[in-house]
Amino acid sequence: MDSSVNKLRRLNIARMRIKKVVLASRPGIFGEPVAENFRVEQAVLSENLLDGQVLVQTQYLSVDPYLRCQMDEAEMESVQSWKIGGVIDSGGIGIVQQSKDSGFCVGDTVSNFDWPWQTHCVFDGKSLQKMDPSLVNGQLSHFLGAVGTTGLTALLGMKAQAQVVPGANQTLVVSGAAGACGSLAGQIGRIMGCARVVGICGTDEKCSFLVNELGFDGALNYKKKYLAQKLKELCPNGVDIYFDNVGGTISDMVISQMNQNSHVVLCGQISQYNKDMCHPPPPAAQTEALLEERNITRDRFLLFNHTDQFDSSIQQLSKWLKEGKIKAQETITCGLENTPGAFLSMMTGGNTGKQIVQVSQ
Repeated sequence: MDSSVNKLRRLNIARMRIKKVVLASRPGIFGEPVAENFRVEQAVLSENLLDGQVLVQTQYLSVDPYLRCQMDEAEMESVQSWKIGGVIDSGGIGIVQQSKDSGFCVGDTVSNFDWPWQTHCVFDGKSLQKMDPSLVNGQLSHFLGAVGTTGLTALLGMKAQAQVVPGANQTLVVSGAAGACGSLAGQIGRIMGCARVVGICGTDEKCSFLVNELGFDGALNYKKKYLAQKLKELCPNGVDIYFDNVGGTISDMVISQMNQNSHVVLCGQISQYNKDMCHPPPPAAQTEALLEERNITRDRFLLFNHTDQFDSSIQQLSKWLKEGKIKAQETITCGLENTPGAFLSMMTGGNTGKQIVQVSQ
C-alpha cells in the first residue's frame, strides 16, 4: 500500500486516511446480530474532487431497527441489502470540508439518507440536502431524530393513519414507546388531541421516563406479568389508536383490546426482524379475525410515500421542539468504531429515545 500511496503523491493526488465500518458476515435469517458481523477498517480517500463532488466530515450517524433487514440478502422492494465487505450506511449528518459543487460551501451542514459509516465521505452534491442548524438550536443530532426521519415518521404516521379526532376522548397506545419513534409518537398524539396516551416499553425506568418526563398517562413494562390486565386498567375505555413499533404477541394483545372502527399505525415490527418472514409479517389468525370483525384498519406506513409533506412537517417539528411541546431524548455513543455496538444495544432495548453515534466533534 505504501508504494501505491507514494505513486499517488507523485501524481499530485491528495489522500486522507479514514475509518469505515463494513459488513463482515450475515447473522442469518433466524440469527441475532453479533459484533462479529461487523468489521472496522482503515482506508484512504482521495481529496482531489471532481466537479459536482463534496468532501464531508461525518458528525453523527443514525442507528435504527430497520437496518437489521439490510444485514441479510433481502428480497423486499423497500430494502437494499448490504454486501459482504461493503460499507454499511444509514442516515447521517456532516460538515462540508471541501466542495466542487456551487450549491455547497465549506462549513455547510448536510444530510443524506444513505450515509456511509465512515469518518469522511465524498458525495455527489446532488445527493446531499443542506440543513439549517437554527431549526434545531445547533444540536445537529436532532436532524436524525426529532427533526429528521424519526420525527417525520411519528408525525406523518399519526396524521396519515391514526385518524385523531380532537375532543373524541380517544386512547392512544404506543409500543416501543421509549424508543426513537415511539417516544415522539406519544407526544405528538397528545398534541393532536388524544385524551389518553399509554406506552409499552421494556424496563420500569423507561416507564417512569415516559410518565414523568414525556407526559404519558401510563406505561407498562412488557416483561412483567398480567400485561393484558394492566393494559385494560390503563385503558378502561378500550384502545382507539395503536402506534405499533414491535409486532408479535404484544401487538396481538393490544389489538385484542381495540374498539370498533379503531386504527393501527403499522410503523415497525422489531420483535420479528430476526425471523424469516415477510415484513410486515401477517397477523396471527385470531388477530386477523378481530381486525375484520371490528373493522380495524392496519396499514403499513411508508414514510417516503409522503415526501410532499416533508418540508412543512420539518418546520412543525422544529417549532414544537423549540416551544418545549416535544422532548427529544437521545442516547449518544461516541466513536465510529462503536457504531456496531450501538446498533446491537439498540436492538435489545439498550437505548432511551433516539440512538445516535457521534463520529466527530
